[in-house]
Amino acid sequence: MMKVNVKRMTEKEEEEEETSFPVSPTGQYFTSSALSISVISVLESEIPIDDSCTMKLLKDVFLPINPRFSSIMVRDKNGVKQWKKVEVKYKDHINVPIFPEGKSKEFYDNCFNEYLTKIAMGQLPQTRPLWEIHLFKYPTSKSAGNLVFKLHHSLGDGFSLMGALLSCLQRADNPSLPLTFPAFNSNPNSGNDYKKRFCTNVAQMVSGVVNTFLDFGWSLLKSTSLEDERTPVRSGDEGVEFRPIDISTMDFSLDHLKQIKTNLKVTINDVICGVLFLGVRLYMEEMKYEQKNANSTALVLLNTRNIAGYKSVKEMLQPSNESKWGNQFAFLHVSVPKLDKEESSLNPLSFVFKAQDVIKRKRNSAAVILTGKLLDTLQKYRGPEVTAKYIHSTLKNSSMTISNMIGPMEQMALANHPCKGFYFMVVGVPESLTITMMSYMGRLRVAVGTEKGLVDPHKFKSSIENAFDRIFKAAVPPKPAN
Repeated sequence: MMKVNVKRMTEKEEEEEETSFPVSPTGQYFTSSALSISVISVLESEIPIDDSCTMKLLKDVFLPINPRFSSIMVRDKNGVKQWKKVEVKYKDHINVPIFPEGKSKEFYDNCFNEYLTKIAMGQLPQTRPLWEIHLFKYPTSKSAGNLVFKLHHSLGDGFSLMGALLSCLQRADNPSLPLTFPAFNSNPNSGNDYKKRFCTNVAQMVSGVVNTFLDFGWSLLKSTSLEDERTPVRSGDEGVEFRPIDISTMDFSLDHLKQIKTNLKVTINDVICGVLFLGVRLYMEEMKYEQKNANSTALVLLNTRNIAGYKSVKEMLQPSNESKWGNQFAFLHVSVPKLDKEESSLNPLSFVFKAQDVIKRKRNSAAVILTGKLLDTLQKYRGPEVTAKYIHSTLKNSSMTISNMIGPMEQMALANHPCKGFYFMVVGVPESLTITMMSYMGRLRVAVGTEKGLVDPHKFKSSIENAFDRIFKAAVPPKPAN
């Protein structure tokens, strides 16, 4: 009898092993007592939403993308978190809100904004796979309907999750053709002679060591004891992640951004950061904040994969692939440049150049690598809970987080629903201001998540748009009339 029992137990363990796989360290951080972070993605439909094919899409397209989408987190006998495959009850994951019929688009705008706030505040139940969808089937001023995905950050980072969602979509003009994305440009220094390159490399190596020491030390302080000042964009309160947020969006022309980039000889990221930093300072000035030059820090999220664009989900799941699925990103601490009267009225371009200088200097530094090693060490010797608290402190002590994703150049469609717009937002973070960006069809869609009652979303949006206009006019002066 004992031998039979032992054999049955072994078979059961083998079966559980086949349906279970480890949760990554970062996945454990994001489902700890200190952090529970999710990503909300919004697809704006050009036509009214027909939900008759929802179940089929989830079963045949979405769930097969990754086993995590049909798994829950459990602890094994050693207390280590594992993903365990379960049977998905689709109806538990589908939400269709009901509002009064026949109202104006402005009415449904308010309904959708409040509904997004509700989604952002809600926690995904740990007893079922960590995702849900919401079908908002009412016309707003921007679309005929909205499809909202909410996915827990433990499932993967923005690159992984966006790749998963994009794999569910097709080109609206020709579904048989693949979606294409803007090319990544490199800037080789092929014109330099060997001696000049050697001297430059030595200089960069020396400055890199210095920058690494300074940046890592400053990052350590910012993550432990050195907080940003309280401002109109940072309350600094405990439990900010549990407060309601407003989510608003704006969009800018990629052609205009490229014109600024070309004329100033900087990168698109330099331009974007310059616009955002100037906008933040203008907002502080607009709100009559006395210390408009208070110390403020932005956490810029970096994708740490060695890639030149999106990969297919199948490629991301291959162990040998450089573009792996999961959470592979790092924070870059960037101080928001100061504002004075002269700069705000006469030289808005200084914010672009300051952003360029600080980002370029920090990229010539191994501080991000050392921070990753520090997190690994904390995870190994102190456990995921302590590491999660460190990450929480890093977020809480800063003023804002900025993340950026590249979207397709062509219009997308989901189940024959042309997608008019596309944006995402990270929710559950202990910050009063979160800014995300997604390019799509020649436009850059900027989404802003702000703590309700602290940041005025309309005035903040106006400040960012004002900053963009100032920078564009200064960088791209009008051509003289003939």
